[in-house]
Amino acid sequence: MEQLKGKVAIVTGASKGIGAAIAKGLGRAGAKVVINYASSRADAEKVASEVPGAVLCQGSVADPADAARIVQAAIDAFGRLDILVNNAGVYSFGPLEGVTVEEVRRQYDVNVLGPILMVQRALAFMADGGSVVNIGSMASRMTNAGSLVYAGTKGALDAMTEVLAKELGPRGIRVNSINPGATQTEGAFAIGVFETAYAEDLRRRTPLGRFAVPEDIAPLAVFLASDEARWITGQLIAASGGLA
Repeated sequence: MEQLKGKVAIVTGASKGIGAAIAKGLGRAGAKVVINYASSRADAEKVASEVPGAVLCQGSVADPADAARIVQAAIDAFGRLDILVNNAGVYSFGPLEGVTVEEVRRQYDVNVLGPILMVQRALAFMADGGSVVNIGSMASRMTNAGSLVYAGTKGALDAMTEVLAKELGPRGIRVNSINPGATQTEGAFAIGVFETAYAEDLRRRTPLGRFAVPEDIAPLAVFLASDEARWITGQLIAASGGLA
């Protein structure tokens, strides 16, 4: 069912992982999609090949000029903007002693400032019925040792979601967050997340008995972007297989 037919979406950080799955899901639901990527053009092109009519736009969401250009790409290509998925994110893990000023700024710039800039730029074009879907993390609730900076950014995103829902609700724009649990993405594999004893403990503690894959998250984003979720805003929705 093409429940998003006629809608236009931007998905940030959509060249791989959860963002790629969401871009494909939105496309299957009938939306026109702007696929944003920071550096992996080849991966973004591969995603675009599976999303009819998709437009690619390189840029860092943490850069004000790039954020404006990403939004403008949707307007130039499709003439409107209905859906913004703030998926772009960066992360690293380690004890307090290893935290650097540079790493704090890197994560907060992309994970916190980035969504702020994207929503600011999108507001000029989003009309009544618009939907913002933030991609948070269960890290904000679980607050595990070694996740100080990343969990902090996702905690900020949780609060931002609730604030923006109240601020933008009178304009008919809904704002929600999907907070995945441990999800098997290229980035997580690259830093060895699933090779640790901690990861195995997470799997054992997950009632559904496995890790997520990006395709587990995408349908929820499609639903929140659609008119079927017209009465849902300000929610932090755990997509974690029951892990809490």
